[in-house]
Parts: sequence; structure tokens; C-alpha cells
Amino acid sequence: MQVARYADHLPLYRRSGSYAREGVDLECSTLADWVGRSAALLDPLSAALRKDVLASDVLHGDDTPVPVLAPGLGKTRTGRLWAYVRDGRPCASDQPPAAVFFYSPDRKGDHPQSHLKTFKGILNADGYAGFNAIFETEP
Repeated sequence: MQVARYADHLPLYRRSGSYAREGVDLECSTLADWVGRSAALLDPLSAALRKDVLASDVLHGDDTPVPVLAPGLGKTRTGRLWAYVRDGRPCASDQPPAAVFFYSPDRKGDHPQSHLKTFKGILNADGYAGFNAIFETEP
């Protein structure tokens, strides 16, 4: 199920339909519950990765638009996926490259401020004004 759901970008209702054609009755709500429970089990790993990446000396930060279903409207709206990447390989760092991602429903500048509130180091980012408050503070 998970390969088709994520690698093939199939929504859960389509997965439920394909299972039904195979004679397996799995409601979309059951599949959603499984996905939610799996995500909850990964929370400690996600928190540890976030802590490790944000403890880096140098980060690269950026955001990108992502389409998000707007329930009941029959269309999508635009959310944001924020990425913070550590990759010191060009500088012969012995730390492995890593990235953390955060989601927000909009592009307000308070999101990167919240994401990076514990970060102390060099941030490489584009000219998006939402990062300005971070560059204006010390350290």
C-alpha cells in the first residue's frame, strides 16, 4: 500500500478502490488511521533528526509551494514546505548531510522564525523577506 500511496502519489480513496477490486474491503478511514498511527510512531525519530540538524553550524533554508486539498471545495490551495538542509561535504565536514522539513498553510515570515528559534549558526537563504527577522537578530 505505502509504495502506491507515496511513490505513485495515489490518494487513499484510490487505494481503497484498488483493494476493493481485489476483494479486500479496506475503507479509506481505516487506511487514514493506519497512516496517522505510523506517522505518530515516527515522531521520536523526526524530533531527533530535527534536533540534530538544527544543532548544525551552517544550514541552507528555503521554502516551496505545495498543493494541498481544500476539503469540500473540489480544488487545492497552496501550502508551503520549508526545508532546512545541512550538507558540509564541500567543506570536508564529517557530519552526514541531512534535512528537516516543516509544513505551513501560508508563507508568513513567522514560520521560519519559529522553526529556527533554537538554531545558532550561519543560515544561507534566498532573498525572501520572511527570513529578514532572523538575519537581524543575534546570534
